[in-house]
Amino acid sequence: MKMLCLDGGGIRGVFAVSILQEIEKEYNRPIADLVDLVAGTSTGSIIASSVSIKKPMKEVLSGYQKYGKQIFTRQAKVGLFKSIYSDRQLRRFIMQAFGKRKLKDITSPLLIPAVNLTHGRPFVHRSNYGNKAAKDMTIHLWDAVLSSCSAPVYFPPNNIGNDYLSIDGGLWANNPSLVCITEGLEYFKLKLEDIEILSIGTGLQKIDFTIQKNKYWGVKQWLPFQFPSMKVTPKLLDLALQLSSESVSYQCSHLLGSNYIRLNKELGEEVPFDDVTYMDELIQFGQSVYREQKKVISEFLSS
Repeated sequence: MKMLCLDGGGIRGVFAVSILQEIEKEYNRPIADLVDLVAGTSTGSIIASSVSIKKPMKEVLSGYQKYGKQIFTRQAKVGLFKSIYSDRQLRRFIMQAFGKRKLKDITSPLLIPAVNLTHGRPFVHRSNYGNKAAKDMTIHLWDAVLSSCSAPVYFPPNNIGNDYLSIDGGLWANNPSLVCITEGLEYFKLKLEDIEILSIGTGLQKIDFTIQKNKYWGVKQWLPFQFPSMKVTPKLLDLALQLSSESVSYQCSHLLGSNYIRLNKELGEEVPFDDVTYMDELIQFGQSVYREQKKVISEFLSS
């Protein structure tokens, strides 16, 4: 069973979209026709859901380019009294992308990790493919996606029908590959050797926490301020998400061996998930990774 897994990483999601766009160009088919299951966390949930409804990756990329700057327009510098970003433009973007579709309308396997904040539990939104673990099929697809994208401090929690609050699935499954393996084993009753995963990251940052004379670290060190704007940067959250993704990749590569393909690229510097100025560069990185890994990708899709 072929599974496509897409990491979280904010605006860096354009890296993954550009790879998928190159695949669609090469095969002249929607990505959904080439895999059996798709999963995505945070920004990856936007991409994964787009794959599941066969939205062309060219359109998805245009959406990121159109709405990126609007989504990441700050309403607060630090996020002490309110979230740094409003979710108004993010909500508008994904509502326009997915319309009135509900999870029950998606019959191909789609997994969207999120967090039930009210009850403090990890949660997976599932589409309508028969798994009884799927709790509520009446939730709109855009609502499930917004839940997975609601990074703490940066966006407010998403209110699901006044029933519970939901936040970013990246807190526990920024790389959803283990979620997919578990689904394969438990629901589809597969053996490990029957699971093949193409996992796409959002770029590996070089996150620098330089040794300092001051040993008493506080917010200033973990979430540095940019001068003179005094805007806080998401350094600690980016580090946590990157560590989560790469640890999952390490585990999955040992579980699946050559059946686990990880596409990612060293960015050589810090590229915060909310910095839209890197979009063009990230798109080019994605295109170069596709060219470099074209043979490996081809073998995965044709096996």
